[in-house]
Amino acid sequence: MKDNTITEYPTKYDAIVIGTGISGGWAAKELCENGLKTLVLDRGRMVKHIEDYPTMNKDPWDFKHREKQNPAELKNQQKQSRLWGGGLTGPATKHWFVDDLKHPYQETKKFTWIRGYHVGGRSIMWGKQTYRLSDLDFEANKKDGHGVDWPIRYKDISPWYDKVEEFIGVSGENLGLSQLPDGKLSEPMELNCVEKDLQEKLKGQFEDNRLLTIGRAAHLTGNAMHEGRSNCQYRNRCVRGCPFGGYFSSNSSTLPAAERTGNMHLRPNSIAYEIVYDDKLGIASGVKVIDAVTKEHIFFKADIIFNCASAIASAAILMQSKSKRFPNGLGNDSGELGHNVMDHHYQVGASAEVNGFDDKYYKGRRPNGFYIPRFRNLGDKKTESKDFIRGYGYQGGARRGNWKSAVKELSFGKELKEKILKPDTWSVGMGAFGECLPYHENKISLNYEKLDEWGLPTIDFDVEYKENELKMREDMMNQAIAMLKSAGYKNVKGHNGEAIPGTGIHEMGTARMGHDPKTSVLNKYNQIHTVPNVYLTDGACMTSSACQNPSLTYMALTARAANHAAKVFNKNKTV
Repeated sequence: MKDNTITEYPTKYDAIVIGTGISGGWAAKELCENGLKTLVLDRGRMVKHIEDYPTMNKDPWDFKHREKQNPAELKNQQKQSRLWGGGLTGPATKHWFVDDLKHPYQETKKFTWIRGYHVGGRSIMWGKQTYRLSDLDFEANKKDGHGVDWPIRYKDISPWYDKVEEFIGVSGENLGLSQLPDGKLSEPMELNCVEKDLQEKLKGQFEDNRLLTIGRAAHLTGNAMHEGRSNCQYRNRCVRGCPFGGYFSSNSSTLPAAERTGNMHLRPNSIAYEIVYDDKLGIASGVKVIDAVTKEHIFFKADIIFNCASAIASAAILMQSKSKRFPNGLGNDSGELGHNVMDHHYQVGASAEVNGFDDKYYKGRRPNGFYIPRFRNLGDKKTESKDFIRGYGYQGGARRGNWKSAVKELSFGKELKEKILKPDTWSVGMGAFGECLPYHENKISLNYEKLDEWGLPTIDFDVEYKENELKMREDMMNQAIAMLKSAGYKNVKGHNGEAIPGTGIHEMGTARMGHDPKTSVLNKYNQIHTVPNVYLTDGACMTSSACQNPSLTYMALTARAANHAAKVFNKNKTV
């Protein structure tokens, strides 16, 4: 794009962080706590913890149509409403998700890009499942020849996993599994009676020793103190924003920590679109921003830049950052920028009815389910699959339906009262999250023919799942069926929905880490190989996807990279 007149901001910062989500919040916290004067940019509006969660305490009857969205009101969120039967864009949460008409993108093949443009980003709406990667994951590319080798191993990131887990608060159970390393966990949430039954019935049933545990979730439990936050209240309204700070978000946790240092300048409504490269110095000199409200163009200078805008947006910023040295995008000597898009494929599994527990109940709305860790292709014959490589894990739960939100209707009719007070039968279900291989041809590109309202190029997606993922999905469904049948449950039904990239909301890989600048964008500390004062630590950096929810890894990589940057800066006052 052609710049309008650019205002150069007079202050030079030690660091600039682009984005305030899972990764950006951690970059801000670590840089500020290490003494760096840090400008933190977000393209969206300001969201203050507690006071800017408008539906946090509303009950279903407080909405005009309970929590259902009028279909006529979905015209601006057609793509954002693809998930969960449109549940994300209902009246309780639609304000967190973007207007698709205002923020368009194109799909060569169907891709669901879920976004939240506000301070805190998707850290407000994330699923909070929090699992470590292992060397099974970090070594996979090298062993089977897909993608490039990770430049790190588990030992490099393990202490940073420790640091992140202790700060954000992760509840769960350590299992001593090599494919799911133990963590710094607080007391686990409790499985209900049917989940415990399935847990017991799985023991010893399968040669690969699969097991069930409560999910590891970024919810506070136990007695540890976390400044400004209290334990999870089991309301299960997390996606609305939690006034208790019971789950981790940037708004309740990392951004307040950065603010307490006095070193953070947070600027919302600031659309970063170019990282400026200084040909003479051979490093980046700052970031160009459009004020989302006034449309003013501003150039902010800094010694260090952390690009944490999300996997797609961060890559797009680098792709737009062209110069004589980098005509194809900042740091793109390898040609890999924008390629190797990955997501976890899901919407496949099984469900069943469970008899024998009609006298059992549960209390509260636990915001977490059970987890069955990966048991495929662990490096031995017992777990090897002949049809596909890599693996998957399951998330699921058991419940009695149709009564938990019905208290308000107790004033309507005797028959309805009696029906509401009699719980439904028990059901149990599980859905798998599978690994996607890094394919070079799965890519994004910039479309300069279709600009957004700020004159920036929109994004074209050309991403699909291939034979390995589709073969894996068959096993994901069949093994879910097998486990529920082995438990003796009734009416077992498998499901294998359409596999659409993006629906896992775990997009990754567009600026991958690697050893070689000829085949990767970032080095082992998440620095651009050829522009060492620019770091990228969100999902774009991922070299492979593993099958675990990735946010914990983003946070650990960010903390590690920010401390590396601060250490070098404080030693040399430059990177």
